[in-house]
Amino acid sequence: MISVDNLAVEFGGQALFSDVSFTINENDKIALMGKNGAGKSTMMKIIAGEQRPSRGNVRFPKDAIIAYLPQHLLTEDDCTVFEEASKAFNHIFEMRDEMERLNKELEARTDHESDDYMNIITKVSDLGEKYYALEDVNYDAEVEKALGGLGFKREDFTRLTSEFSGGYRMRIELAKILLQKPDLILLDEPTNHIDIESVIWLEDFLINKAKAVMVISHDRAFIDNITNRTIEVTMGRIYDYKANYSHYLQLREDRRTHQVKAYNEQQKFIADNMAFIERFKGTYSKTNQVNSRERMLEKLEIIEIDEIDTSALKLRFPPAQRSGDYPVTVKDLSKSYGEHVVFKHANMSISRGEKVSFVGRNGEGKSTMIKAIMGEIEVEGTCHLGHNVKVGYFAQNQASLLDENLTIFQTVDEVAEGDVRTQIKNILGRFMFKGDDIDKKVSVLSGGEKTRLAMVKLLLEPVNLLILDEPTNHLDLKSKDVLKEALLNFDGTLILVSHDRDFLQGLSQKVFEFKDQRVIEHFETIDDFLVRNRIENLKQIDLKK
Repeated sequence: MISVDNLAVEFGGQALFSDVSFTINENDKIALMGKNGAGKSTMMKIIAGEQRPSRGNVRFPKDAIIAYLPQHLLTEDDCTVFEEASKAFNHIFEMRDEMERLNKELEARTDHESDDYMNIITKVSDLGEKYYALEDVNYDAEVEKALGGLGFKREDFTRLTSEFSGGYRMRIELAKILLQKPDLILLDEPTNHIDIESVIWLEDFLINKAKAVMVISHDRAFIDNITNRTIEVTMGRIYDYKANYSHYLQLREDRRTHQVKAYNEQQKFIADNMAFIERFKGTYSKTNQVNSRERMLEKLEIIEIDEIDTSALKLRFPPAQRSGDYPVTVKDLSKSYGEHVVFKHANMSISRGEKVSFVGRNGEGKSTMIKAIMGEIEVEGTCHLGHNVKVGYFAQNQASLLDENLTIFQTVDEVAEGDVRTQIKNILGRFMFKGDDIDKKVSVLSGGEKTRLAMVKLLLEPVNLLILDEPTNHLDLKSKDVLKEALLNFDGTLILVSHDRDFLQGLSQKVFEFKDQRVIEHFETIDDFLVRNRIENLKQIDLKK
C-alpha cells in the first residue's frame, strides 16, 4: 500500500493544492483527472519521487517498484529498439552477472577459512536466493510481445532508437515500464502517441496484468475502460470516488444535488430560528427558549456545497466562405521514401461540408497524405485543392512550434492583422487566458495551455477547409468537448486525424483507413468502423497468454 499524506504544493505564495491525502491499494486503477494546470502532473511527479512537495510526504514499502512515464520524454541512447527495451531487465541481468563473477572469484581463491571467503559465499547465497526466486521467464519473448503490442514490427527491433520519432521513443519507454511488472505504474498521457490498436493492447495489459495504476489521460474511453477509481484535482483539493470517470461524474452530480438540498433546508432552519430569536429577544417568558436556540445555532455545523470549476473554453470557428464542390481530390496517388512504400494508387474525393477522419497505425501514411494535400511534398499522381479553398492546418506538433521566448500576447499579436488586433485580449479570454496570464512566457505553459494557444492562431483568419492532426493531445476533457462541439458546428470541410476514439465518435461521416500501403474508403461512421475494427484487431493481436 502506498500512502500520500497531507501533500501541498505552493508557487509564489499561492497553493496549487493543499492537504491532499489518499492511499493507493494493490489493485487500484486510478484516473487522476482535472483541467490543464490543476496540478495533476505535479502530483504524479511527487508520487514518482521526481519532485518534492512544499509539505507532506509519500510513503511506500522499501521493496516497492514505482515506474513513471512522463508526458514528455526523449530516449537518446544509441542502441537498438530491442536492446533499449531489454534494459527493463537490467537489474536481473546485473544479479546474474554478479553471481557469475563471485563464483569465478571463489574458484580462484584458496583462503577457504578466511572471513573474506565466507563473506563472498554469503553474498552469492543471498543473490542466488533472490535470482532463483524469480519466475522462469523467456526475457526475449517478453520483450518481443511488448514491442509488438505497442506497434513495432519485427524489422524495427534491430533499428537504432535514434531513427524513430519522439512518439515511438515514448513507446519504447512504455514497453520498459510494462516489462518491469512494477507495483505502481504512473502514466501521464500514455495514449497521445499511440494508435487505436496499441491503445486496445495497452488497455488489456493494464486491466489483466498490471498491479496498481494511476493514469492521467484525456481519452475518456481509455480511462473508463481501465479504471475503477477516480481522483479529481480541482480548486486546490481532491474528490475521490471508487468509480470510473463516467460513473464518477454521475455520482458527483448526485452528491452536489443532495448537498444543495441539505444546504437550502439548513438555511431555512437557521432563518426560522433567527427570526424566532429576534422576535422574542427580551421577552421574559421566552428567555430559556431564545438562549437554547442561540446555543444550538452556535454549535451548528454549516453544510458546504462543493465548488465547481466553471472556467471553460469558449470556441466557435468563423463562418466559412463557400468553396467548390470538391475541396480535396486525390487521384492515383503514390508516395515512397527510397524502397519504403508509404501508400500507392490512393484515390479520394472529399465534398464541400463533409467531415472525414483518417485512421490507422502510426507510420501508415496519414500525415504524409496531409502533406501531399497541402502541397508540401512531391508525389506520384495528382492531388489538388478545389476552387476558393482556404486551408487551416493544425499539425501534431503545433504546440511545440511556438516561440518559447514570446509571451502569450506577443504570440498572437505577431500573426494578427487589421481589426483583429484590437480583439486579442477578448479572443485570449475565450481560450481561458485572462488578466495577467497574457504576459506569461510560452516556456512556462503546460502542454494543454500551449495547445490552446496554438489553436488561437488557427482561428485568426477564416478558413473553409480544416485539417487537424491530433488536435486533442494535451487538452483536458472539458476543452475537448468544447472543441468537438465547435467542429460539429463548423460549416466548412473537415479532415481529422486522431487516435482519440471518444473524440471521433459522432464527428466523422466517412472514414479513410490507412493500412498495408493502401488507403481504403469506408462509407460508415467512425462508431461503426471502431466496433468492427476492435473485433478484427483482437484477432490480430495476441492479447492473451
